[in-house]
Amino acid sequence: MLVIPAIDLKDGQCVRLKQGRMDDATTYGDDPVAMAARWVEAGARHLHLVDLNGAFEGRPINGDAVTEIARAYPKLPIQIGGGIRSAATIEHYLDAGVSQVIIGTKAVKEPDFVTQMCRAFPGHITVGLDARDGFVATDGWAEVSTLKATELAKRFADDGVSAIVYTDIARDGMMGGVNIEATAELARQGGLPVIASGGVTNLDDLRALIEAEEPGILGAITGRAIYEGSLDVAAGQRLCDELTRHRTGS
Repeated sequence: MLVIPAIDLKDGQCVRLKQGRMDDATTYGDDPVAMAARWVEAGARHLHLVDLNGAFEGRPINGDAVTEIARAYPKLPIQIGGGIRSAATIEHYLDAGVSQVIIGTKAVKEPDFVTQMCRAFPGHITVGLDARDGFVATDGWAEVSTLKATELAKRFADDGVSAIVYTDIARDGMMGGVNIEATAELARQGGLPVIASGGVTNLDDLRALIEAEEPGILGAITGRAIYEGSLDVAAGQRLCDELTRHRTGS
């Protein structure tokens, strides 16, 4: 399982929000490339980038920063979400060197778009499902749908989606622990690999995700915890490697 640092971009700065509220942001830096370097040097094997402005605007706003990070680390797997609503945007990010493009709002509103993009860009499409009380939210979490995350994941199981990034909105940025039960249920029922997000706070959260014994949980995205020091990226990855080896006997 991977420990995946999150870099959330708002107005060109690196921030963290609480429960997705744009008016409740903490700024951690104004140089996204330097922030990426910080986590790469700490041992990160993957980065999760979010264009927060883009999620609300429905188009890339912080795309230049994403491109700069991808070009600075051409061999590092990078995933980007926020404002991805067209094939042209996906093509632009992949051409820049991004590994995975996360489709969120449009996956809920136009699920056929995911199917089409999986065909056009095989192996590069991830779906972001952000849920409140199990129901998927859209438009920067401003709207909550009547769709359950597990049901929507099943809709994409045969499309060629690489993974589901699952975020429990109520826990995101709150340092209150990850929703193990909901994450494990999605991995078990959704038919796709899952990357956990929202509330990943310390080593105990990583341990709990692995001990859930769902092989479909591929990684854990963490933000505020690594910025404020309750989770060390290198220590977290070491723990995940050790526990995974112990579990698999390899």
